[in-house]
Amino acid sequence: MIILYTFISEEKHQSRLDRYLPAFSQEVNQNILRYRRWQDVQLSLLGKVLLQYGLKTYYNISDVETGVLPNKKPYLKDHHLHFNISHSKELAVCAIAEYPLGIDVEFRDPKINYQDFIFQMTARELQKIHDAEDKTKEFFTYWARKEAVIKAHGAGMMLPLDSFEVVNNECRIEEEKFFTREIFIHEDYQGYIASSDQKVKQDVLLFKRFEEEIS
Repeated sequence: MIILYTFISEEKHQSRLDRYLPAFSQEVNQNILRYRRWQDVQLSLLGKVLLQYGLKTYYNISDVETGVLPNKKPYLKDHHLHFNISHSKELAVCAIAEYPLGIDVEFRDPKINYQDFIFQMTARELQKIHDAEDKTKEFFTYWARKEAVIKAHGAGMMLPLDSFEVVNNECRIEEEKFFTREIFIHEDYQGYIASSDQKVKQDVLLFKRFEEEIS
């Protein structure tokens, strides 16, 4: 599995737009530029840049077309590779693998109070967070792990967070089993990957920070 990541930069915002937007279709550009905040525009753009760069660099795939499944999960057309993109605060990440997956990163915002989200937790999860020495870290561990599973499953907002539990990095949704694995990119962020394929548990993860000068 390849996990590419990068950070947004206000100083580089216009130069990044000028450099990378022409590589995508008008429809993709419209989707990127629909955001009001420059941060969201750049995060959206960089997610697509990471995918493009990863496919070209590690899989020798230059021309790729993405589609969207009925459940709104994006996929690569005419290729047996899978990808997933996530971003939070200033970090954008893209994971590419030979099996279906989900990835989620969350900025560990110290201002977040986990008590505001108790309606999205099971009683056991709430107790575990409450008993943790670092409640903020435990809350974002819970959140990123579940979001990664939801993205791997593909149900999106149709699957409530409190409808399943992840125990020992495994969970079951209906008749499908999912496996999760923690990833580390930056000390201020919590990250997880998930898949219905057990390969995710032992797969070698290649982390690569994307820099403009190597693109």
